[in-house]
Amino acid sequence: MTLPHVVVGVDGSLVSVRALDQAAEEAARRGIALRVVYAVPDRDEAGPVLASAASRVRERHPDVPVDTRAVADGVVRTLARESADAVLTVVGPRGLGGLAGLVCGAVSSRLAAQAQGPLLVVRGECPHDDRRDVLLGLETDTDTEAALYALEEAELRGGRLRVLHSGTHRTNPELTSLIPAMSPGQQSRPKVAVESRTVHIAPAQAFVEATRDAVVVVIGSHRPGNRHGGHLGPVARTLLHHSHCPVVVVPTGCR
Repeated sequence: MTLPHVVVGVDGSLVSVRALDQAAEEAARRGIALRVVYAVPDRDEAGPVLASAASRVRERHPDVPVDTRAVADGVVRTLARESADAVLTVVGPRGLGGLAGLVCGAVSSRLAAQAQGPLLVVRGECPHDDRRDVLLGLETDTDTEAALYALEEAELRGGRLRVLHSGTHRTNPELTSLIPAMSPGQQSRPKVAVESRTVHIAPAQAFVEATRDAVVVVIGSHRPGNRHGGHLGPVARTLLHHSHCPVVVVPTGCR
């Protein structure tokens, strides 16, 4: 049986070190293990990078169990596969070496669309401050799982959940009934304060601006009829490239 864990992709670059640090923090916050993965053509090249990564995590988070894995395969295929049994998969906004172009342009869309569980893309220069809001971007009528993930994230951090609805999507009764249930005073979710508003004009730009004051933004990836391939809407694609805070992409059907 696989124990709960966070997965992070590394390649030895400074950007991937930042992703490693974020992933270690996420694992420590959840009280679970961390798996460090290096996708590289020759596994013999991975040893020093993985050893350095494991040492860094153990020094900063001695209570987080760490294991490392070198995989001779493509980056997107490797991390999409690893995401299947991970609580969260973490990558940097770009990479060098084995992770070159990892979440830039078409490659970022491929990984975000193919991940089988929540994917965190490390972005922005905001300090790690759990007092900041968790931001939820609702772009379509199938974002219930992203909403549930964002709610759990706000509970985990002890913060507020701020919900932005894109005025371009039609209303889903299940989703709209879920949001009021998140409000303070409800027996099921008594600890999370929720603020909700709809953006009708230039939602992508409005969502990006809202990330300035967020600790993380959660968005959905939609997979009609194909659980192995998804679709990112315009808001999601914009946030992956311009968000001021980390972005979590939650695929439909991951829960």
